[in-house]
Amino acid sequence: MKLTILGCFSATPRTDTNPTAQVLEIKNHLFLIDCGEGTQVELRRNKIKFARIKHIFISHLHGDHFFGLVGLISTFRLLTRETELHIYGPKGLKDIITLQMKLSESWTNYPLIFHELTSNQSEIIFEDDKVEVHTIPLSHRIYTNGFLFKEKPGERKLDMNAVLNANIDVAYYRKLKQGFDVYDNSGQLLENKALTKAPVKPKSYAFCSDTAYSEAIVPIIRGADVLYHESTFLEKHAHLAKPTKHSTAKQAASIAKQAEVGKLLLGHYSTRYKNLKDFQLEAQTVFESVELAQDGKEFTF
Repeated sequence: MKLTILGCFSATPRTDTNPTAQVLEIKNHLFLIDCGEGTQVELRRNKIKFARIKHIFISHLHGDHFFGLVGLISTFRLLTRETELHIYGPKGLKDIITLQMKLSESWTNYPLIFHELTSNQSEIIFEDDKVEVHTIPLSHRIYTNGFLFKEKPGERKLDMNAVLNANIDVAYYRKLKQGFDVYDNSGQLLENKALTKAPVKPKSYAFCSDTAYSEAIVPIIRGADVLYHESTFLEKHAHLAKPTKHSTAKQAASIAKQAEVGKLLLGHYSTRYKNLKDFQLEAQTVFESVELAQDGKEFTF
């Protein structure tokens, strides 16, 4: 599971900072999460292949999280894309994008499929045989979702010494990997656990931006390997977090601790701050395993 941060600052883009966008590589999927201005430039800068992006997840309709989307869609068209593109986001996103395409006569030459979200409850919005994606309802000034990406358990692994000693026909290997008990060549039923090893523990990644402090998300993200949680402010500016419905680094750490996640990744920093290390130090007073998102940084979990 690899995460590439394309942008992790709040509000407006600057020459040295970008608004929210990131790419999650998980089980051979390349998911784009949010798409602030400049996203396609950062995709190129980070050498991420446009053609591999088939699913885009938009948290909410504030500009710093989706103003780069119509440009990216247009670029896909200019590159003569043929593969369908699925976009998951709040109701209204389809109207915004299609109006721009209509007035500019720039309809895509590939299938553009919108999945508009309206529920205030967590729901599964994508699933295949390897990955599932759930919404994380967040508390912000407008309708907002985070996203929980979860690997599905893989197949069990053969203990080849045990399998060969048990004299099992190779035709049963697939069944063993799927967790079934099988018969040996003498007709005796053998338990799966004696012949296989447990698969690697599935990984999960929770993306939460933008949101006020909300313990309601804890049950949804509990046990996630990595939690990205917005930390727009430091605690000294907590009085600004409440009316704007954002969080402080300390509040993000409190959520991470309650949810018992493996690692906390901070981002969505206000550009008023010069030293991002202060966010990490503040969060670590509550939760030890904290890292800082930075534009262009890659994390492998």
